Amino acid sequence: MSAPTFSIVMPVYNVAAYLPRCLESLAALSPPADEIIVVDDGSTDDCPRILAEFAPHLPQMRVIRQENGGLSAARNTGLDAAHGKYLAFVDSDDFVSPDAYTEALRLAEDGQLDMVLLNANYHFEGREKDYAIYADAPVTGIVPGGEWLRQRLQAGRFLHMVWLHLYRRDFIESNGYRFVPQLIHEDVIWTTRALLAARRVRYTGHIAVHYRIPLRSFSAEQSQRRLQAIVDSSVVNAEALAAMSAALDDDAELRALIGHQLVDGALSVFHKLTKMPDREAAARTLRRLRREGFLRLLWRHARGNAQRRRIARHWLRSWLAGLGK
Repeated sequence: MSAPTFSIVMPVYNVAAYLPRCLESLAALSPPADEIIVVDDGSTDDCPRILAEFAPHLPQMRVIRQENGGLSAARNTGLDAAHGKYLAFVDSDDFVSPDAYTEALRLAEDGQLDMVLLNANYHFEGREKDYAIYADAPVTGIVPGGEWLRQRLQAGRFLHMVWLHLYRRDFIESNGYRFVPQLIHEDVIWTTRALLAARRVRYTGHIAVHYRIPLRSFSAEQSQRRLQAIVDSSVVNAEALAAMSAALDDDAELRALIGHQLVDGALSVFHKLTKMPDREAAARTLRRLRREGFLRLLWRHARGNAQRRRIARHWLRSWLAGLGK
């Protein structure tokens, strides 16, 4: 019986400093991926040259070049081009273990799984010791995806990253899953939605990915654009989580846990506003969040007085920022 086909989708955008190590790790995979779809999302650095030079070492690599449209658009392009029975995402500034998907592919095939849930290391580039993202998660048998989500939310330790999973591609396509273009932190919607829909998942605990945490610096203009994009995307994510929570009529506990996650994540918006170099833009955004009902959304899903006090404090600040307007 031949092994199932396996695709990797990897967006690339201006990561020349990290791309060689990522490509080397993909070339060392055992078993090798049947296809590696690289979507060069309009890189302006040395990424195109690096990909061309590495092509002989990865004959199954296919490079698709497109104008810059963001990570979500690049992943969607890769999904449209993928053919494997199973699929994983890789971020091009990270790298994978040689046996990253060996056990996952076997478990997925034997158990007819929708998703295999993996583990990863935070990689600090030598500044501090790497450590596992999930040091506390027990390895269990096959469960519905909602149960895994429940356990992680109860533990207060859940990372949404889409590259933490191996997916059966038919599961993705039958649900029509694609990423929301121009969204930052697009993993939040994708991962929550996928886990709620998945009927059969299994967690392995295997360290498959090394998630690079680089030191970055931004100009004031870059920082302003980045923070504004994060704030705007966080609003979209909160609204999407609210809709998913509302659909869980028969599971009050999970509905409440997703609501708490919604509020806990969305409250970081206000910290981002304090970091914006353009203080007037930050004040305008704060007023807009109040006018458009974002704070009301958080209040409806808050759990406990601690969250409600924080929301009330931000509502007062938004009112003062607009002098009641």
